[in-house]
Parts: sequence; structure tokens; C-alpha cells
Amino acid sequence: MEFDNTCKLLAEKYPSDFIRWLLGVETQQIEILKTELTLEPIRADSVTFLQTNNQILHLEFQTLAKSKPPIPFRMLDYSVRLKRQYNCPVTQIVIFLQETTDEIAFTEEYRDATTVHQYRAIRLWEQDSALFLENKALLPLAPLTRTDSPRTLLAQIGERVARIADRDERQNIASCADILAGLRFEKDLIRQFLREDMMQESVTYQDILSKGKQQEALSLVTRQLNRRLGNIDDTLVDRLRGLSVEELEALGEALLDFTSVADLTNWFSEGLT
Repeated sequence: MEFDNTCKLLAEKYPSDFIRWLLGVETQQIEILKTELTLEPIRADSVTFLQTNNQILHLEFQTLAKSKPPIPFRMLDYSVRLKRQYNCPVTQIVIFLQETTDEIAFTEEYRDATTVHQYRAIRLWEQDSALFLENKALLPLAPLTRTDSPRTLLAQIGERVARIADRDERQNIASCADILAGLRFEKDLIRQFLREDMMQESVTYQDILSKGKQQEALSLVTRQLNRRLGNIDDTLVDRLRGLSVEELEALGEALLDFTSVADLTNWFSEGLT
């Protein structure tokens, strides 16, 4: 999950760069839509919605091709709900991070007896690294792009990171590159070109690790609640998302005594005071 979180962070921190890369247009008027469109609380954590020029760019970052529900159906579902809510064109792109031969990574439509829905799929391992090396916003994705020489690619990434003038930004870009490079290369090789101390000092690095732990706890507690109480409504799901790791752990213990949704509601009123 930390890989998806890293990509989501980059897309929301540098939206104009991602729109330039994926849509080929220049724009500064971009809104990051913090909207809830999913019944699965965890799925929203690897999804980014960017609205610009009366259209929405829906980005979904995938480490694995397998998911439930399957990616093609999920893209149809998101598209319908986005159009219903915002009444504007929607461009959907699934970006696959880790090389695979799974046919889902090479699929760009949902099709059944009555419906055909199309979207784009980008497989990073097929992409030319040059574009990613020249743009600091995309630089962390460069380790996952096409290369015949991993050492040369990582050396180029390390050199580009070192050129970033602002210290905090340099640390944050380095930490994101380090995390994503872990999908493809051994840590010992990565460490030859990206300094570990730079990553450890990065606020972004610590935030990604913390968010990953929170999502794991949220996923576990949500499954436990749904099994014990049945599917809980969206209002309660939203409240769960706002809990810290420590609060989720406390809820995980308390819910063993729950017999109804009212117990969960009471816990929010009493357990957080």
C-alpha cells in the first residue's frame, strides 16, 4: 500500500505535471477532488481525482493487477458516479507500477452483454525513462520505467535528485524514489545511489509510513465490524477514516463486545473522550 500512497501523494502535490504528462495540456486551474465515491473505504486511498477545464482526470495507481472488484468494472463504476455527481467528461487512467504479464494490465475496457466502457492503461515498465528523469515531479517513478541497465538508471536518478535546490523537496523526492524503486530493485543496490539518511529525515517518508500503518489498521477494523455488525453506513465509515492507528487499535479491542451498530455509535461518543 505504501507504493500506491507514494504515487497518490506525488499526483496531488504536483497535479499540473501529471496533467501535462497524461493529458498533454497546460493548466494552472486544478482542483483536487476530495470526494467519496466508493463503498470500500480502503480503495479511495490509491485514487486521485483532478478537475481541470471542466473535465475530471481519474488516476488509479496499481501495484498488483488483481483486485476485488476487478479493475475494469471498478473503472466503469467510478465513471458513472463521477459523471452523475459532476456532470462533465471523465478521463480515466490506470497506472500499473510493477511489471506483470497479467492480462488485466493490458486491458483497457469493461465489456458485458450490454455495456462497453473504455479507459487507458499505462504500464510504467514500457515507458521511456527520459521524460521522468527530466521532471522532478515524475522523477520518483523513473525507477519503474524501461531500462537495460539498472545501475545506470539509478545513478541518473541519484544525480537528478542531487540537483534539486530546495533541501526539503530534495529529501521528499528522494524518499518517494526510494520507496518506488523497492518495487523493482534490491535495497543494497538502491542505497548505492540514494542516501539513506536523506530518506530518514524526510517528512514525506515518515508520513507515507504512518499512513500505511493507518490503512492496514483501518482495513482490519472495517472487516471486523462488517463481519460482526453487517455493512456499516457511509457516515460511520467516514468517521473510521479519521481515526489514528492508536484509536483504531482501541476500537479493535472494544468491538469484540459489540452486538449492534448502536454500540459503535456509542463508542464514538464515549470511547474518544
